[in-house]
Amino acid sequence: MLLYNDESLRFNRTHLPSSVGASGKCNTLHLMPKPPAHSKGEFRNEIPDQNCVLSRGDYSIRLTEPSERRSEASALIKRMYSWRGYSTESTVVSSHHQTTLEAFSGQDLVGTLTLGLDSENGLLADELYEEKISTFRAEDRKVCELSKLAIDPQFSSKELLASLFNLAYICARIIHRATDFFIEVNPRHTGYYKRMLGFHQLGETRNCQRVNAPAVLLHLELDYVDAQVSSLAGSHQPRERSLYPYFLSHHEGKKVANRILHINRPTAFDWTALYCG
Repeated sequence: MLLYNDESLRFNRTHLPSSVGASGKCNTLHLMPKPPAHSKGEFRNEIPDQNCVLSRGDYSIRLTEPSERRSEASALIKRMYSWRGYSTESTVVSSHHQTTLEAFSGQDLVGTLTLGLDSENGLLADELYEEKISTFRAEDRKVCELSKLAIDPQFSSKELLASLFNLAYICARIIHRATDFFIEVNPRHTGYYKRMLGFHQLGETRNCQRVNAPAVLLHLELDYVDAQVSSLAGSHQPRERSLYPYFLSHHEGKKVANRILHINRPTAFDWTALYCG
């Protein structure tokens, strides 16, 4: 279940010199130096970390190995969820048919988002809304879901949130050829996802036992995202009430997809053959 909303998002907030770790103690931040040749929002492909797929401004985002940093991601999720009163007993990050993205400021984990692919075990959202999602499966749609979003409030920004969703879209659409996103969110937060990403509500409010909180099912066709990327990506329009101006262009997205494929399969891959919508 996703918990993010516009009330907790602090646009253009200056990063503070310390962050609170999972133990409650303050950890010194090691902010990523910003090369003078690049502007804050500029896409860069000179990435030294072998699992890093995107570096922008003072943060970077990497793929998480199944056996790597699971405890850190789970600690961040539990801290952000419990802060809002959600149960955290079932928020552990797993690796089964999932791709977890992690955002870092220097060496500090400041954000995470998980993409779940459909499989014989279904999606997490099937627990409450299987009848809704199965109607798309019956039409041979390739469905997937977004879950376990958590961002340290000290590092919340429109750019960082957009980058996490952008990379999830790249993984889902370009690499796995998915057609539809589903998310479960608290009813109070539906307006944000509708306004900023174009989601539509499908299901009525039900109780999500994983976090012991009310949830609704939201749906987003990735054809719609394709069109938004084509028209808005990279524009950084300050008055645009959307995350899409902070997305990468299709051309840059295909480069990132190639990077992800090289991480998962180190042999050479011709990214020009990738699907681009």
